[in-house]
Amino acid sequence: MRIIAGERRGLPLKSLKGENTRPTSDKVKESMFNIIGPFFDGGVVVELFGGSGALSLEALSRGADEAFIFEKNRAACEIIRSNSEKCQYEQKVHIQKTDARNAFKLLSKQNKKIDFLFIDPPYAQEKFYDLAQEAVDLDLLSAQALIICEHDKAVKLSACYGEFQLKKTNTYGNIALTIYGK
Repeated sequence: MRIIAGERRGLPLKSLKGENTRPTSDKVKESMFNIIGPFFDGGVVVELFGGSGALSLEALSRGADEAFIFEKNRAACEIIRSNSEKCQYEQKVHIQKTDARNAFKLLSKQNKKIDFLFIDPPYAQEKFYDLAQEAVDLDLLSAQALIICEHDKAVKLSACYGEFQLKKTNTYGNIALTIYGK
């Protein structure tokens, strides 16, 4: 696993060993960023199930301003911290060791608007995709925000979350990416 493009292109990243996390493959990550935009002009990234932090770090490498990564596993938080330091993004990455269900309460207090919301829970946990609706209900998404969900291709997600409509779903083997926007 590595940073695919941008200022930290080619930098290898660590991931947690075992079955606790499932890193997004480089192929899927590259496709994801080709769809949502190869490079960014700033923006706030939120990654609800951090794992290695690879999605946030990729977004930062491509021009996002800052990333908030939520991960409840202590060992995974250390991997995210290590990867952030390796990329020299310690000042741009905010790691929260907490369950994804607490993310929006914390972000509401900071008065942040999310530009890129990555939702990539363990595949068997379909209930977590409804967190997108919570972000909409709390008015945490910017007008140009994108909601990016990675899931098992058999899982059918909602057609919309508030004003955010399903824009595209692509499949890669058993993995699907579903993207929402206005």
